[in-house]
Amino acid sequence: MKIVIVEDENPAAKRLEKLIKEIDNTISIDAKLDSIESAVAWFSNHAQPDLILMDIELADGQSFEIFYQVLISAPVIFATAYDEFALKAFKVNSIDYLLKPIEKESLAIAIDKFKAFKTSFATPHTEFNINALLQSFSINKPHKSRFLVKLGERLISIEIEQIAYFISEEKLTFLMTHDKNKYVMDQTLDELEYMVSTKEFFRINRQFIASLKSIGSIRQYFNGKLKLTLNPPVLNEVLVSREKAASFKEWLDS
Repeated sequence: MKIVIVEDENPAAKRLEKLIKEIDNTISIDAKLDSIESAVAWFSNHAQPDLILMDIELADGQSFEIFYQVLISAPVIFATAYDEFALKAFKVNSIDYLLKPIEKESLAIAIDKFKAFKTSFATPHTEFNINALLQSFSINKPHKSRFLVKLGERLISIEIEQIAYFISEEKLTFLMTHDKNKYVMDQTLDELEYMVSTKEFFRINRQFIASLKSIGSIRQYFNGKLKLTLNPPVLNEVLVSREKAASFKEWLDS
C-alpha cells in the first residue's frame, strides 16, 4: 500500500511516518508534502496513492483548497482539531479523521478501516467529492447567529444579518457591517469560514468571506477569474480564482 502524507509540520510528518511503519512495515510513503502548492504540484504529476493522510490546517491555507485545484481520487483520512460536529461530518462521508495529536492506536484503526472498505472508495476515474464533504461539514456544524466584538472598552453583539463581509488585512481579521462599521475579530478567516452558513456566505479568496447581500457587480476577468465589487466598497480588487469561479456561480444560483 502506498500512502502520501500532507502535513506542514516536519516533526509531525516524521512521527506519522514512524507510526505507519510500526503499524505495517509493508506500507510505503510515496511523498511527504507540506503545503497546498506542493500538494497540487505532486498530485498533478504522479499517480494516485492508495491513501492520503492530510492535515487540514496548512501554512498556506486549508487543505480543502487542494481538491479545487487538482483531481484527487484516493480516499483521505484527515487530521483535525475540530469539535464533535465536524468529526460527525467526516463520518457521514465515509472519510475517517484523526484527532491531533495523533495516537498510534487511532491511526491503526483508521488504516484498518480503509483496508476493510477499500472497494467502496472512489475509483481512479472518479473525482473525490470535496463539495459533498464541505456541504455536510457545514450542515452538521451549528452556525453562529451573532458575533461578540470589542469597541473600545465595550462589547457589542453583531447579528449575522448585519454582516457584509469578513476581511483579512495586515495579519488582522475584521468584520464589516452593511452600514459600514468595522470591528476587529479574534478569529481567523479559516475559523470563521466554518462558523457561518454556506448558503449566506462564500469564501471568495484568502482575504474575503462575503455575504450574498454584499455582492455588487460581477465581471468576467482574464484567465477565467471573476472580478467583484462589494458593498460597502473596498479599495483593492476582489477576485475569485478560476478554480473557485464555478462553485461561486453555483452558490449565487442556489
